[in-house]
Formats: sequence, structure tokens, C-alpha cells
Amino acid sequence: MNLRLEKLSEVIEKAGLDAVVINPGATLSWLTGANFHLMERPVVMFFVPGRDPVLVLPTLDMLTAQQISYHVDIFPYAEDPSTWEEAFRSAAQSLGLDAVAGTSGKRLGLDPRALRLLDFKYIQQATHAADFSDASEAFGSLRVRKEEAEVEKIRRAVQIAEAALKATIPLIKIGMSERELATTLTIQLLQQGSAPDLPFAPIVSSGPNSANPHATPSDRQLQPGDLLVVDWGARYEGYISDLTRTFAVGSLGDVDPELVRAYNFVKHANTAARAAAMPGVTTSELDNAARAVIERSGFGAFFTHRTGHGIGLEAHEAPYLRADNLQVMLPGMTFTIEPGIYLPGRGGVRIEDNMLMIENGAECLSDLEREMVTIQLSSS
Repeated sequence: MNLRLEKLSEVIEKAGLDAVVINPGATLSWLTGANFHLMERPVVMFFVPGRDPVLVLPTLDMLTAQQISYHVDIFPYAEDPSTWEEAFRSAAQSLGLDAVAGTSGKRLGLDPRALRLLDFKYIQQATHAADFSDASEAFGSLRVRKEEAEVEKIRRAVQIAEAALKATIPLIKIGMSERELATTLTIQLLQQGSAPDLPFAPIVSSGPNSANPHATPSDRQLQPGDLLVVDWGARYEGYISDLTRTFAVGSLGDVDPELVRAYNFVKHANTAARAAAMPGVTTSELDNAARAVIERSGFGAFFTHRTGHGIGLEAHEAPYLRADNLQVMLPGMTFTIEPGIYLPGRGGVRIEDNMLMIENGAECLSDLEREMVTIQLSSS
């Protein structure tokens, strides 16, 4: 059996489940090597340990299913929605997941963050008395430790993202808006080799807008004295990077001294968390390594998010570096370190790096300058 399917079987049995159901997304792509679209027609894989997977899908996706390197029993359906229920029922029956109401049903795991009501309705009808369980943690454990080939793709995605930003900075002009800068950066990401489906739209925020960690680029023009936050990433063969740097627009002397002070503490927090990253520490301890620096600075109330998150096929995946999470960091995990300080109405700072946990510590995959870099606005 395929090694990834074997890993899935182990996860299912450890979770005390009889089967799992998976719809299009990172987990299905990881398991099959095929990219099925999340659309108005349901696509669902049923998997029972020791059995060939069963896939329900529209006939138009049959060629995509042929990309799977191992045997899958396929139950296709036609365009007519009235045929869909029967395809799901036949698929469930083939695996013995169709317990009659009133009898003991099977325990089926699903990811409630990914499975839609559309998909769930057909699964529920086909499996009758099944007991559905949240298997999101089990699914997360499948992909949390990256294989060597996966790490190399993430490494390449980081290189593409860094090259794109380096190519973008000289193109910043007087009168350029956040939106125009985000567009320019997107073009550079594509030219440097990113897949067109970026992991997320670049966040470009300046001045008071930079105090919003998830700001949307606006028509606000860059001005001397602004802090400029750029949060961007690339995708390479499915795997992503996720980086952030904060710049000073104009001369450093134009920037509010309190924002310069905040920048320096964020830089120290980033350094402290990267230094603390090693196998055996918990995600909580990594969060605390960064947070303690900012708490001591007096800016603690303005660090409003977790210190980081896993990266891979998704921009946000396990492990999650937050205070209440006691997950142990292990070799092969790839994740971000991204402390920040956000002063409402004034500006914000975030410095984000991408990390790989290795046997004796952690490797930083990103190496852009972390000292405050100033951007001089040119007229040409």
C-alpha cells in the first residue's frame, strides 16, 4: 500500500475511527497527488483501513482521478443532481458503511473546517446511522512532519518570495498606493516562479493601516514617516512560503520614535523565538519566548495574535504556536515565527520568518534583513 495511505490507516486506528471522509483540499491532494476542485459538484473520498479508497466524483473529473498512483474504486455520477445520492449510497455500501438506522453505525471522521454541508448531506444519507467525529487533529498529524521532498519545495517557495520582494523594492515610486504595490509584488512573484494560485493575496499596509494585522491593500499612497508592512508568499509545486517584513518609508528620522522602539522589540522577540526553537519544546514555550520580550517592553497588550503557525500545502496548518497549545515540536515541522506590535491609529510592526525543525535545533529558511530597512521614494 502507498506509504501515505499506511500513515492514514495508523491515524484512523489511533483515533478509534472506522473510516474517514475527505473532500478537496490539502489533505486529499497530499494523499492522492491529484488536485480536485472544490466546486458545486461534490467530490469525496471514503477510506477504511485495509481497503482500497473509494472516490465519489463527477464524470468530468475522471481524468484527474487517473493521476492517482494507486488503485481507487471510483463511483462517478452524471451532471443530473438526482443521480448523486445513488453514487454516494453505492460507495458507502461497497465499504460496509451503510448501517441501517436502528443498528450500530460506524464512526466516521471528518474535518468540520473543510467539509461543506453540501458534501455532508450526501455522506449522511449514504451512511444512515454513522457517528460523525471531528478528525481535524488526526488529519493535521498526517502532514505536520514534512518529508524531505516537501521541505525542498517549501525552501524553493521561500527563495521565490524573497527574490520577488527584492525585485519589487526598487520599483516603489512617489505616489504609489498600497494596492499598486501589492499588484507589483504579485507580478514579481509570478515572474520569479511562483504558481499563479498564490497562498494568499499579499498584505501591503502603510501608516495607520499597518496597525491592522490583516489589512487589505487600499488606495492610500505611501508617505515619508510611514511604517510599511508587507506580508507575502509564493507557491511552488503546491507548497507555500509566508513571510513578513516591515520597512520605514523615507528616512528613519521621519518615523515616530515609539514605532521605532516597537520595531526593535519585535525584532528581539523574533530572534528569541527562533533561538528557542528546538525539538522537544512545546508550541506554548515558543509563543512565550516571543511574547515575554514584548511583555517586558510594555507593548504586551498590542501583540494580539499567536507567534506562528505551520506551513506546507496550506498557509495556516498545524502546529499552531499559541499560549494554550502544548503540542511538542518535532523534526520535520515547518512553521512561521511572526511576532508583532500594533498601535491603533499609528502603525504596526511584524517580522515573520519560515522555519524548519531539525534534529538539533531549527533552521531558518528565510534570510532577508531584519534590521529596519528604509525605502526612499523615487519619482521615476
